[in-house]
Amino acid sequence: MTRRIVPIRQDSASGVQNLSKEGAGLSALLRFERLLSDLSATFVNLPSEQVDQEIERWMGRIGTFLDMKVGTLAQHSEDQEKARFTHTWAADGIEKLPARPSAASYPWTFDQIRNGNIVQFTNVEKLPEEAEMDKQRFREVGSISNISIPLSVGGTVVGALSFSSGFPSEPWPESYLERYRLLGDVFANALMRKRSDKALQKAFNEIRVLKEQLEAENVYLRQQVRLFRNFEDVVGKSQAIQHVLRQVEQVAETDATVLIQGETGTGKELIANAIHRLSKQRERVMVRVNCAAIPQTLMESELFGREKGAFTGASSREIGRFETAHKGTILLDEVAELPFQLQSKLLRVLQDGTFERLGSSKTITVDVRVIASTNKNLEKAVQEGSFRPDLYYRLNVFKITVPPLRDRKEDIPALIWWFVNKYSKKMDKRVETIPKQAMTAYQQYRWPGNVRELMNVIERSVILTRGTVLNAYIPFETDPSIDNVLSLEEVERKHIIKTLQITNWRVRGQNGAAELLQLKPTTLESRMEKLGIHRPR
Repeated sequence: MTRRIVPIRQDSASGVQNLSKEGAGLSALLRFERLLSDLSATFVNLPSEQVDQEIERWMGRIGTFLDMKVGTLAQHSEDQEKARFTHTWAADGIEKLPARPSAASYPWTFDQIRNGNIVQFTNVEKLPEEAEMDKQRFREVGSISNISIPLSVGGTVVGALSFSSGFPSEPWPESYLERYRLLGDVFANALMRKRSDKALQKAFNEIRVLKEQLEAENVYLRQQVRLFRNFEDVVGKSQAIQHVLRQVEQVAETDATVLIQGETGTGKELIANAIHRLSKQRERVMVRVNCAAIPQTLMESELFGREKGAFTGASSREIGRFETAHKGTILLDEVAELPFQLQSKLLRVLQDGTFERLGSSKTITVDVRVIASTNKNLEKAVQEGSFRPDLYYRLNVFKITVPPLRDRKEDIPALIWWFVNKYSKKMDKRVETIPKQAMTAYQQYRWPGNVRELMNVIERSVILTRGTVLNAYIPFETDPSIDNVLSLEEVERKHIIKTLQITNWRVRGQNGAAELLQLKPTTLESRMEKLGIHRPR
């Protein structure tokens, strides 16, 4: 959406004098910058239940600074034909506005806000002829000068932030208008985050009820994996993973920006794939960008494209990933690694969908659904100054946190069977049984590498298997204080001891250590004697 500012000027000079005088104006601008910085810091980690209170408190600080008398934050209905004041402020001795505005009351102003434009008038009498109805309504509520900024999330206008005074004022400098728009971005994202938290809590309660209805699992039999629609690659029915998939279904069909967080190996890209498959952009390919794998010197060219001769070695024009993803979805994987100097350019694309290729002054407009993922704490990165807070707010419209495998242990059997089937088919093998002790050991292990580590362990186990019983390789926790490389003999010794512990030191018989290791009992006993392995007394 291309935004512009609709100023309505007048000749007299009064009102906010500190915004127009060159010397004082610079000092005021610095104070405004400091005010904006304090506001951003307040909302970074703000709990959703405190959002309303803090918005009204900050409206008071902003209105006082701008020498305004009344402030309102209106949220629009879905059809944008109605609005209601959800947050109001008034200076001492001034009554708050009780009315509920509608498009019929302010048709010209509503039309400007819907199009994403800032509206400011320094004297209501200077409004254009087509705004006659607006002018009458503004007079009735005592608004002589006014500034209104659209609140938008994901390209959709959801409301407006306005301040007005009962006296004429001077025009606002453009530098203030852009900063004022950023204030609106902070408020809009905070309100959307609060709305999302409320919806997610409701979904969480529904999932809890569903979980109580699930049948008990038998870890020795093949699992009947319960999948949500179009989640072919996401395995599991734990409360934690169901909560994630409910979130996916909630946000997929919207155009909202999604931030996926989680440890390495938890399956963040699978969640991004699921969102794309359920979205309106599913007919187009999702463009993936690994921000950690592209050299910083080439990142801008990769994302936004370049013109021929833009830098040494640029022998031809190339379009960037955002142009490739037009009308589709782009996944910014490891977005925390994006160079700081490029974050402002990404913010601009998220705000209005525009950018310039490297080496060109021509503005390009794209329509792209953005999904970002990271294994880092972006809130901490904002606090440390390595990530822009305004970009964080733009990305954090809807956050999904993928749980680590240790927090969804009930999904491990289903995941194991899924990978066993996958690799058995690939290697032309037939694995029909997984020993009980092995399954127990897998569920007790912490899986620091999450699902990716589990996948590699099962692939190794299938490779080692010769019959229909899985020759389960059991990983063991390593001691981080040991710096020396273990000998092959020591690795063998540790593996045998681990297997014996699983079988309660039973060597022979069904599900004994010899069977798990696919060795003859006499061979295993011989190895134990050679390696000095004895059952503890």
